[in-house]
Amino acid sequence: MMEKLYHKMNSIGISSIVMGVVAIVAGIGAGVVMIVNGSRLLASKKDITF
Repeated sequence: MMEKLYHKMNSIGISSIVMGVVAIVAGIGAGVVMIVNGSRLLASKKDITF
């Protein structure tokens, strides 16, 4: 019985670590995209004429 519990906790721990790494990578990717788009907007601001 304790072996099943040990294996279950092991697989849950591994999946938690993997999901954490995926979340960090996705967050960094989204941040980079936001910075690039913001800098493009600021750079093209001078081209607008009213």
